[in-house]
Amino acid sequence: MNFENDNGATTKKSSEEDFHFFESVRLVEALLFASAKPLDRASLQSRIPENIDIDLVLENIEKVYSTRGVNLCDIGNSVAFRTAIDLADSLRMTVAVKRKLSSAAVETMAIIAYHQPVTRGDIEAIRGVTVSKGTLDTLLEAGWIRPRGRRKIPGRPLQWGTTNGFLDHFGIENLQDLPGLEELKAAGLLEKRQSLTSLILPDDLLDDNEEDLDEGQNELFGPDDDEL
Repeated sequence: MNFENDNGATTKKSSEEDFHFFESVRLVEALLFASAKPLDRASLQSRIPENIDIDLVLENIEKVYSTRGVNLCDIGNSVAFRTAIDLADSLRMTVAVKRKLSSAAVETMAIIAYHQPVTRGDIEAIRGVTVSKGTLDTLLEAGWIRPRGRRKIPGRPLQWGTTNGFLDHFGIENLQDLPGLEELKAAGLLEKRQSLTSLILPDDLLDDNEEDLDEGQNELFGPDDDEL
């Protein structure tokens, strides 16, 4: 039995596998850098050999960039390169704000984020006022909401939910990371004034004593925190 030949064949096969894996890592790395938006795992898997696991490729890239100026981040079911969090202060710059999000749009966005999927009727029932088409158009144009199918009730109204763009903009990995009431208070995003907080936030995010607040109860967003 020729063990030397067997060992040589095994080594050659291993080298070929390492080469294909390395080339896949390079390709996925290039795709992520070249893309203007997060890429989902399925689309990345389709660009590399079937026998190479995209999760292993992404794990390799994540380790390589874990101490770099950019890190590989999960955004919903997709991944993207983002600047390292610890460099945020050094990268921050002041820019002129050209457009603001109306209070109606901010409230509507909060309702969709915490209650999705919701219909236009759901939003109107929570806010107590009619939702203009322009409000939803603004959020749709910003890439923060998307249609989530139609509800199986008479009239089959369209339902709305958030997008990966919404998660990416606010630095949220998934919807479970949305802040609760106490976190919003600590961040200074709640003010003492007449509000819709108890209606916008789901019941399980409200403290027992919050539901008994009078007209001076908290508001989900202050009037100056609605910039896009």
